[in-house]
Amino acid sequence: MEHVVRLLALIAACLLAGGCASLPEEPPPTSWTPQRQLTPQAGPKPELPGEFTPSPGQRQPGQTPQSVPPPQGCKDFNPLVIATCLDPVSGVAMIGPDSQGSVTAYATERTTGRLLKVAKNVDPVVVATIPVDASSDGGLTSIALSATFAEDQLVYLYVTTPTDNRVVRLAPGDAPKPILTGIPRGATGNRGVLASDRKGALLVATGDAGNPALAADPNSLAGKVLRIDGAGQPAKGNPTATSAVIAAGLRLPGGLCVSADTTKIWVTDWTDRADVLYRVDPGKPLGNAAWSWPDKPGILGCASLSDVLWTTMSKTPGTQALPMAPDGSFVGKPKVSMQEDGFGLIGPMEMLNDQAALVGTVNKTSGKTVSSDDRVAIVTRPDNGGNPGKD
Repeated sequence: MEHVVRLLALIAACLLAGGCASLPEEPPPTSWTPQRQLTPQAGPKPELPGEFTPSPGQRQPGQTPQSVPPPQGCKDFNPLVIATCLDPVSGVAMIGPDSQGSVTAYATERTTGRLLKVAKNVDPVVVATIPVDASSDGGLTSIALSATFAEDQLVYLYVTTPTDNRVVRLAPGDAPKPILTGIPRGATGNRGVLASDRKGALLVATGDAGNPALAADPNSLAGKVLRIDGAGQPAKGNPTATSAVIAAGLRLPGGLCVSADTTKIWVTDWTDRADVLYRVDPGKPLGNAAWSWPDKPGILGCASLSDVLWTTMSKTPGTQALPMAPDGSFVGKPKVSMQEDGFGLIGPMEMLNDQAALVGTVNKTSGKTVSSDDRVAIVTRPDNGGNPGKD
């Protein structure tokens, strides 16, 4: 338990300071103007999962995992849980400490279209409800924050409507504004994923709308990895200046992640024969999968750490970690963790630092549920001495 407390304290320090030494500061786009330097002010110490006063029956630091009581309604005693009693979670994004010092995050629900602000021991707050068509595998399927979120508070969402798939932008106190529309919609293949490229642009992975020919069509937005700016236009530095497309050939993407040093971009996908992981090289075909899972465990979210590619599984409990060399090649088989003592089926994942990630569960979709499902939680990498489950 002590390692969990130390880890979460590190995460808190990173959030309050605006970043971690292990995560290099992202260079601003050339079109931005440098921000004036502000004198940091001491903020309140956030109350993180793992740093709270236990109630009767709750676990004290150093107690064994068996002493953690099962959830009681929406109350979950696992100190790593941030939010409970949600619908299956399709996206997560860490915001940082709020005015009271609590670590807060955004979570999205695929079928309800709700964007929620969540924090430990606080009821979720509905920030917005986006009209979506969730009759297929689409709905509200992903979230990403603006590269300048601290200043503009902009949120980007990937949604399915009755006529198309699209990216919308949400500003505080305003209605959602579509910035990229016309992504083909079909009976299947509507799920899309968003991620920051850590250079100021937004990455978008789109499904093929149930038509593989669209993924191969350079004039279609379906089955592609796109790179756009905050207005939905092709981002500066794309291989083709007039096109948002940087890679093609996806079917039903589930995860999109970028390494902290920006040198590696990964996307997960579900094909007819296997779940797969591709490394994205902008301007080049996706080619052969970097890794594949013929057993189709439902690989979704991913996090590109310094020496591990970490993925979630939405059909089999737990996560998998692929040992990775500095050049992005894999040097061993995936290490599976959290099968018995984790949070069940896990969907979205966002890297917090090289040791931890924010995740959302999807147990209400097809898993074994507990009363506090579905949940948003922090997990720690299994090969770092930490058990991402209930230890």
